[in-house]
Amino acid sequence: MKRGMSVITVRVSREVKEKLEKYNVNISETVRKLLDKYLVELELMDLVERLEMIRERLRNKIDPKLVANLVREDREIH
Repeated sequence: MKRGMSVITVRVSREVKEKLEKYNVNISETVRKLLDKYLVELELMDLVERLEMIRERLRNKIDPKLVANLVREDREIH
């Protein structure tokens, strides 16, 4: 087992397990990848919520034209 890894146990129906085996699915690797992808989605949703809170706090405190110009300048640099 890789260093820093934890073990989790998941129960699925026999039918699901047999079908996955029929397609030679590496269940452990598939679950790891799906959990990694799900975690990224959760982190992005959290980031969106935090950015929305910041946007609400800064409403009317920052000139939208200034923000647009800063974004445009950043895009031009990259």
